[in-house]
Amino acid sequence: MRVGLGYDIHPFGGEGKLILGGVTIEGPSLAGHSDADVVAHAVADALLGAAGLPDLGTLFPAADERYRDADSMILLGDVGGRVARAGWKVANVDVVVAAEQPRLGPHIRLMADNLERAIRAAPHTVSVKPKRAEGLGAVGRAEGIAAWAVALLER
Repeated sequence: MRVGLGYDIHPFGGEGKLILGGVTIEGPSLAGHSDADVVAHAVADALLGAAGLPDLGTLFPAADERYRDADSMILLGDVGGRVARAGWKVANVDVVVAAEQPRLGPHIRLMADNLERAIRAAPHTVSVKPKRAEGLGAVGRAEGIAAWAVALLER
């Protein structure tokens, strides 16, 4: 068994839609080279770290125009395939997403379902929890959204 930790943060100010865990949510969009899905990015890096593979930025560099406005769920699906080809199976993934706005509770189960499909994990293998920063720091001042993920892989 191996454990990996992933983290991502993006500021508000993007020109597209707000997408978290593959769910389009009403609210200000995040700025980023891809679709800025911090949840998918954190999960991808947790999986890659646990499998001992290169990080998300190395595999899909922001300097590469092929990944401009990329769908992060497609990238996560690629990561899931790499993890499986390396001989690993997802035991579970746990995600915390911190945002003052918008309210994420109504979207959590759909995010988890989307993540499970992307990484080809069994149902109820992925847990997503919304949190607020209670006014502290950049996230608490509603300047952006951050996500942390931990992944457990097994052979």
